Amino acid sequence: MRSKQSGTIAAITAAGELGRRIRDMGLVPGTRITVQGRAPLYDPVALRLMGFTLTLRNSEADYIDVEVDD
Repeated sequence: MRSKQSGTIAAITAAGELGRRIRDMGLVPGTRITVQGRAPLYDPVALRLMGFTLTLRNSEADYIDVEVDD
């Protein structure tokens, strides 16, 4: 996703401890997210969801499938 682009989480594909950790942060299917920005080297990425901002490493964000808005 590009900066300022929004979408809805379709699935979390990570299993085990990482999958549970991602879901515990509120990243569950059906949640609307917006990419607020990225660090200068594109890692981490800042996401806006449910009224707060969350930063994730790209290696964690790769496990989140998103249906991107047009």
